[in-house]
Parts: sequence; structure tokens; C-alpha cells
Amino acid sequence: MKFTIITIGKLKTAYLRDGVAEFVKRLGPYGGATIVELNESKQSSQDASQRAAIVEEEGQRVLKQIANKGFVVLLDVKGKSLSSEELAAKIQRLEVEGTSEMTFVIGGAFGVSKELRQRADLALSFSPMTFTHQMVRLLLVEQLYRACKINRNEPYHW
Repeated sequence: MKFTIITIGKLKTAYLRDGVAEFVKRLGPYGGATIVELNESKQSSQDASQRAAIVEEEGQRVLKQIANKGFVVLLDVKGKSLSSEELAAKIQRLEVEGTSEMTFVIGGAFGVSKELRQRADLALSFSPMTFTHQMVRLLLVEQLYRACKINRNEPYHW
């Protein structure tokens, strides 16, 4: 399975960049992962209407990147929770059904547009807790790597 991660914003801290890079490297033999970083909106976020405009603008840019990239998963605190084994099983089922690419979307600080939510095939929540978008990226690539190991019955140890 080929994984694409579309995210708003760049990683700002070295330890997160290093961790993400390590797991992206580890995903190479399993189909690989590509990260598409889109710039955060330059608009001000002083009021609700400005925040709504930011969400819409960022959503349009994400949708342009998605195109027809297979199965789309939106990371969303209100989404469905899956265990590592359930995520692995979902990936395996998609592969058996002929899907060769999964696109994961990590939205911006103010959320995601209605149109982007509608495009997603699955809304996935890692936890009811709130994490920074940068931390979620590290958690995602680690879980994708873990899922690949599970699906090949390979041991996983850090």
C-alpha cells in the first residue's frame, strides 16, 4: 500500500521531524509514504468569519492535492476510533479489494471544511484527547508502520 499524508503546516521541532523521517524510511519496503505539506493560511484569525474563511481556503487546497488518490482518511477527533489491529485489518481489506493508495489528511488549526469531510471515506480519531497537528503526524506514521508489520506477521519492537 502506498500512503500519502497531506497536512497543513510544517513540522517545527527537530525531534518530530526526526521521528517522522525515521518512520517514513521504515515504511519504504511496505509501499512507502509521501508527505505533502501545505502552507498554513496567511489570513488573520481574529474572528469566527475569518477562521471559517481559513478553513474553506485550506480545504480547497487539500482537495486539489487529493484528486483521485484512492481511499481518503481524515484525521478527526470526532472520527471513529480503531485499535492498531483494526487499522491493520482495514488496510489489508482495502488491498484485497484492489486499493493501492491511501491518503491521510491532517487539517489545519481551525479544523476542516464541510466539503473535505464529505470527500473522506473514513474519519479516524486517535483519541478523544487533543494533540498538536505536528504530534499527530508522528503518531500516524508510527501507526502505519505498525499496521504494515502486523499485516506481515512481523515482530514490532522499538
